[in-house]
Amino acid sequence: MTSMRKVFARLRTRSLEKSLATPDDPINRRRSERVMLQMRITVIAEDTAHKPRQEEALTLIVNAHGGLLKMKMDVHVGQPMRLVNPQNKVEQTCRVVRVDDAGTEFFSVAFEFDQPNPKFWPVVFPPTDWEAPRP
Repeated sequence: MTSMRKVFARLRTRSLEKSLATPDDPINRRRSERVMLQMRITVIAEDTAHKPRQEEALTLIVNAHGGLLKMKMDVHVGQPMRLVNPQNKVEQTCRVVRVDDAGTEFFSVAFEFDQPNPKFWPVVFPPTDWEAPRP
């Protein structure tokens, strides 16, 4: 095997090892536990023409630091958004961290809160790692 092939084989092995990381491994560790929660949420963001737009979206997974939602509005990574919980009218600023095409009508949008806010979600018994750090 040539030296370049050995390098590529080693890189593929490292990549596979990372994808098989255990939950105790920092590579695969989350800052807070994920909870599957489907609820309607109001998203306020600028559209591609930089005009403020509001849309009702659906959360899929949430945690103290953000979550994943399904929405129609086309947003981009790094874009700021404001979420409004329609149940209690609480607002939370966040930014888009990933966008995946989820079919013909919707996008799957991963977002991160500007500051952790476990109380934004209606989770009755939040996991222990959902406590926000005290200033």
